[in-house]
Amino acid sequence: MSILGFLIPLALLMGLVGLAAFFWAMKSGQFEDLDGAANRILIDEEEDGQ
Repeated sequence: MSILGFLIPLALLMGLVGLAAFFWAMKSGQFEDLDGAANRILIDEEEDGQ
């Protein structure tokens, strides 16, 4: 039973850290251009040596 006193606050802390990381990513613009990265892999760029 005493392990629950350790695991429950640990789980809440990990959830808060994940939530803080998500809000930091939103604020820093990580999710601004979702289609750009998906389309960039489809672009066929020719290399200089060929």
